[in-house]
Amino acid sequence: MCPTILPYSANSCLRAGNRRFSSKKCRGKLPIRAEVLTVAPKKKGQSKIHELSVQGIAHTHQRVREVVWRQTHVTNDCYRKPSFDPMFLDEAYELCRKICAECAKTFYLGTKLMTPERQKAIWAIYVWCRRTDELVDGPNADYMNNTVLDGWEERLEDIFNCRPYDILDSALTDTISNFPLDIKPFKDMIEGMRMDTRKSRYANFQELYMYCYCVAGTVGLMSVPVMGIAPESPVSAQSVYNSALHLGIGNQLTNILRDVGEDALRGRVYLPQDELAQYGLCDEDVFSRKVTNQWREFMKEQISRARFYFNLAEEGASHLNKASRWPVWSSLILYRKILDAIEENDYDNLTKRAYVGRAKKLVTLPVSYARALSVPSLAIQ
Repeated sequence: MCPTILPYSANSCLRAGNRRFSSKKCRGKLPIRAEVLTVAPKKKGQSKIHELSVQGIAHTHQRVREVVWRQTHVTNDCYRKPSFDPMFLDEAYELCRKICAECAKTFYLGTKLMTPERQKAIWAIYVWCRRTDELVDGPNADYMNNTVLDGWEERLEDIFNCRPYDILDSALTDTISNFPLDIKPFKDMIEGMRMDTRKSRYANFQELYMYCYCVAGTVGLMSVPVMGIAPESPVSAQSVYNSALHLGIGNQLTNILRDVGEDALRGRVYLPQDELAQYGLCDEDVFSRKVTNQWREFMKEQISRARFYFNLAEEGASHLNKASRWPVWSSLILYRKILDAIEENDYDNLTKRAYVGRAKKLVTLPVSYARALSVPSLAIQ
């Protein structure tokens, strides 16, 4: 399943090799603010799906707070600056740009309003995330095992310690020296890949939420330090990070709903087993590829949950730095349209793949641009 926000459980302690966050001089003395992940208040008639969605968030409270604190209170003075030749770095970032432009066309276009330094950093993060995802979903996925992922994690630690393996790794190493990025979200994404090697069913939404956090929510945590928070924003940094996390969760849930049929062909079902059972459904109904009334009702609730997270994400999108909002709003709007397309297909995501055509994508660009110009409000304070 591909992480697409740019657009777990790894050890919670950072290893000594992560120089930025292990150094005593880097430990900030400001207290951690007593903030938790925000969720929408329960409303009368709120569905069970939304209640479960709120419960799912609790699994990542502490780990997200730790990452946010590190990325907002630790300065880049704590990290050793790599000594790359400028021409080599230009080539590294140009390769990242080309990959992003080819593989994430709409998102790439949205990055064009960002400052050159932020553009390059986002491209470098996107490329690392894509390469990580391809370990499990790419052409060599059949040869994937924990040994390979362990090696990839060691390589990640080398990137954070100024020892990049190749030119694309070098772009991320330079990005890390320019922005306060914590290694933990990157490690958590690798843990999400491990989940894909050992797990093809999810008993409930709490389990699925953890998977979505690892493979997509983490990208939001990586992106906020680069995109920046608007100086005029009246809300806390934690609130903005929450919204970025929620966008990743919403995007991944949408990926799952779009790809149900394709995943079934690989013997995988990324749907909560207990919720399938509530509608009288099971894996065999997914593999049969027959769209029944029970399936339609089940899908309505799953789509409702994805929109629940998009609504939470929207509350913080306009609190990012003004020059960085366009790709985020583009992702929000386009992924919502994928959900619309599933509905337009009469909830047949078993034999059809919902997609947003080029014309519709082009129409969303000025809409997302207008939203990107919106003034931050007190909505999520």
